[in-house]
Amino acid sequence: MQDIAHDAEVIAVGTLLHDITLNERFAGPRRFEVEAADLAIRFARESGFDERCARLIWDSVALNSTPSIGLHKEAEVALCTAGICLDVVGWQFNRIPPEEVERIVAEFPRLGMKRRMTRCFCHIAEVKPELTYDNFVRDFGERFVAGYKAPSAADFVADAPFQE
Repeated sequence: MQDIAHDAEVIAVGTLLHDITLNERFAGPRRFEVEAADLAIRFARESGFDERCARLIWDSVALNSTPSIGLHKEAEVALCTAGICLDVVGWQFNRIPPEEVERIVAEFPRLGMKRRMTRCFCHIAEVKPELTYDNFVRDFGERFVAGYKAPSAADFVADAPFQE
Protein backbone atom coordinates (compact mmCIF):
# COMPACT_ATOMS: atom_id res chain seq x y z
CA MET A 1 0.00 0.00 0.00
CA GLN A 2 1.26 3.46 -0.82
CA ASP A 3 1.14 6.16 1.83
CA ILE A 4 0.14 9.26 -0.08
CA ALA A 5 -0.94 12.30 1.92
CA HIS A 6 -4.34 13.41 0.63
CA ASP A 7 -7.65 15.03 1.51
CA ALA A 8 -10.11 12.13 1.54
CA GLU A 9 -13.12 14.44 1.37
CA VAL A 10 -11.85 16.03 -1.86
CA ILE A 11 -11.36 12.58 -3.38
CA ALA A 12 -14.81 11.48 -2.24
CA VAL A 13 -16.56 14.49 -3.76
CA GLY A 14 -14.56 14.29 -7.00
CA THR A 15 -15.25 10.57 -7.30
CA LEU A 16 -18.95 10.86 -6.52
CA LEU A 17 -19.54 13.71 -8.96
CA HIS A 18 -17.14 12.77 -11.76
CA ASP A 19 -19.82 11.48 -14.14
CA ILE A 20 -22.75 13.64 -13.05
CA THR A 21 -23.35 14.69 -16.66
CA LEU A 22 -22.74 11.27 -18.19
CA ASN A 23 -26.29 10.37 -19.10
CA GLU A 24 -28.50 9.93 -22.12
CA ARG A 25 -29.81 13.49 -21.84
CA PHE A 26 -26.38 15.10 -22.20
CA ALA A 27 -26.45 17.94 -24.73
CA GLY A 28 -23.24 19.91 -24.09
CA PRO A 29 -22.30 22.52 -25.06
CA ARG A 30 -18.88 21.42 -23.76
CA ARG A 31 -17.35 18.02 -23.04
CA PHE A 32 -19.32 16.11 -20.43
CA GLU A 33 -16.29 16.15 -18.10
CA VAL A 34 -16.07 19.97 -18.18
CA GLU A 35 -19.81 20.38 -17.69
CA ALA A 36 -19.57 18.01 -14.70
CA ALA A 37 -16.50 19.77 -13.32
CA ASP A 38 -18.31 23.11 -13.35
CA LEU A 39 -21.24 21.60 -11.44
CA ALA A 40 -18.85 19.94 -8.99
CA ILE A 41 -16.88 23.11 -8.25
CA ARG A 42 -20.11 25.04 -7.70
CA PHE A 43 -21.22 22.33 -5.26
CA ALA A 44 -17.83 22.41 -3.51
CA ARG A 45 -17.88 26.19 -3.09
CA GLU A 46 -21.48 26.19 -1.87
CA SER A 47 -20.59 23.41 0.58
CA GLY A 48 -17.78 25.43 2.14
CA PHE A 49 -14.68 23.93 0.56
CA ASP A 50 -11.81 26.39 0.31
CA GLU A 51 -10.79 27.48 -3.18
CA ARG A 52 -7.78 25.14 -3.38
CA CYS A 53 -9.92 22.10 -2.56
CA ALA A 54 -12.66 23.27 -4.91
CA ARG A 55 -10.11 23.52 -7.74
CA LEU A 56 -8.81 20.03 -6.93
CA ILE A 57 -12.37 18.73 -7.20
CA TRP A 58 -12.74 20.51 -10.57
CA ASP A 59 -9.51 18.91 -11.82
CA SER A 60 -10.54 15.48 -10.49
CA VAL A 61 -13.81 15.61 -12.39
CA ALA A 62 -12.52 17.27 -15.57
CA LEU A 63 -9.51 14.97 -15.89
CA ASN A 64 -11.11 11.68 -14.79
CA SER A 65 -11.21 10.38 -18.36
CA THR A 66 -7.73 11.66 -19.20
CA PRO A 67 -5.49 9.54 -17.00
CA SER A 68 -2.45 10.43 -19.08
CA ILE A 69 -2.77 13.86 -17.39
CA GLY A 70 -4.77 13.21 -14.21
CA LEU A 71 -2.34 10.63 -12.83
CA HIS A 72 0.40 13.31 -12.85
CA LYS A 73 -1.53 15.96 -10.95
CA GLU A 74 -1.89 16.57 -7.20
CA ALA A 75 -2.42 13.53 -4.99
CA GLU A 76 -6.20 14.01 -4.78
CA VAL A 77 -6.59 14.26 -8.56
CA ALA A 78 -4.23 11.33 -9.18
CA LEU A 79 -5.95 9.12 -6.60
CA CYS A 80 -9.41 10.02 -7.88
CA THR A 81 -8.26 9.24 -11.44
CA ALA A 82 -6.68 5.95 -10.37
CA GLY A 83 -9.85 4.86 -8.56
CA ILE A 84 -12.04 5.71 -11.52
CA CYS A 85 -9.67 3.88 -13.88
CA LEU A 86 -9.85 0.83 -11.62
CA ASP A 87 -13.65 0.96 -11.60
CA VAL A 88 -14.09 1.51 -15.33
CA VAL A 89 -11.30 -0.45 -17.03
CA GLY A 90 -9.80 -2.52 -14.21
CA TRP A 91 -6.54 -0.56 -14.03
CA GLN A 92 -4.30 -2.23 -11.40
CA PHE A 93 -7.16 -4.61 -10.56
CA ASN A 94 -4.64 -7.26 -9.47
CA ARG A 95 -3.50 -5.05 -6.57
CA ILE A 96 -6.74 -5.68 -4.68
CA PRO A 97 -7.27 -9.11 -3.10
CA PRO A 98 -10.08 -11.02 -4.86
CA GLU A 99 -12.09 -11.42 -1.66
CA GLU A 100 -12.02 -7.64 -1.16
CA VAL A 101 -13.22 -7.08 -4.72
CA GLU A 102 -16.06 -9.55 -4.12
CA ARG A 103 -17.04 -7.75 -0.91
CA ILE A 104 -16.99 -4.34 -2.58
CA VAL A 105 -19.01 -5.46 -5.60
CA ALA A 106 -21.52 -7.21 -3.32
CA GLU A 107 -21.95 -3.96 -1.37
CA PHE A 108 -21.89 -1.73 -4.46
CA PRO A 109 -23.17 -3.73 -7.46
CA ARG A 110 -22.10 -2.57 -10.91
CA LEU A 111 -25.71 -2.53 -12.22
CA GLY A 112 -24.82 -3.10 -15.86
CA MET A 113 -22.24 -0.34 -15.84
CA LYS A 114 -20.44 -1.40 -19.03
CA ARG A 115 -23.64 -1.50 -21.04
CA ARG A 116 -24.99 1.73 -19.56
CA MET A 117 -21.74 3.65 -20.03
CA THR A 118 -21.50 2.46 -23.62
CA ARG A 119 -25.02 3.72 -24.25
CA CYS A 120 -24.17 7.14 -22.73
CA PHE A 121 -20.91 7.47 -24.68
CA CYS A 122 -22.69 6.54 -27.90
CA HIS A 123 -25.35 9.17 -27.17
CA ILE A 124 -22.66 11.84 -26.88
CA ALA A 125 -21.03 10.64 -30.11
CA GLU A 126 -24.42 10.85 -31.84
CA VAL A 127 -25.55 14.27 -30.60
CA LYS A 128 -22.24 16.08 -30.07
CA PRO A 129 -19.55 14.49 -32.27
CA GLU A 130 -17.64 17.78 -32.22
CA LEU A 131 -16.93 17.15 -28.51
CA THR A 132 -15.32 13.78 -29.15
CA TYR A 133 -12.30 14.34 -31.38
CA ASP A 134 -9.76 14.44 -28.56
CA ASN A 135 -11.16 11.96 -26.07
CA PHE A 136 -12.16 8.34 -25.63
CA VAL A 137 -15.80 8.95 -26.59
CA ARG A 138 -14.51 8.95 -30.17
CA ASP A 139 -13.68 5.25 -29.80
CA PHE A 140 -17.31 4.48 -28.92
CA GLY A 141 -18.56 6.57 -31.83
CA GLU A 142 -16.24 4.84 -34.28
CA ARG A 143 -17.13 1.37 -33.05
CA PHE A 144 -20.87 1.64 -32.34
CA VAL A 145 -22.46 4.70 -34.02
CA ALA A 146 -23.43 4.39 -37.68
CA GLY A 147 -22.29 7.37 -39.70
CA TYR A 148 -20.21 8.81 -36.86
CA LYS A 149 -17.53 11.26 -37.95
CA ALA A 150 -15.56 13.30 -35.46
CA PRO A 151 -13.49 16.33 -36.35
CA SER A 152 -9.84 15.47 -36.86
CA ALA A 153 -6.96 17.18 -35.09
CA ALA A 154 -4.99 16.61 -38.30
CA ASP A 155 -7.59 18.68 -40.17
CA PHE A 156 -7.38 21.43 -37.54
CA VAL A 157 -3.64 21.71 -38.14
CA ALA A 158 -3.96 21.51 -41.93
CA ASP A 159 -6.75 24.10 -41.97
CA ALA A 160 -5.00 26.59 -39.65
CA PRO A 161 -5.09 30.04 -41.28
CA PHE A 162 -1.33 30.35 -41.86
CA GLN A 163 0.55 30.37 -45.16
CA GLU A 164 3.37 28.05 -44.11
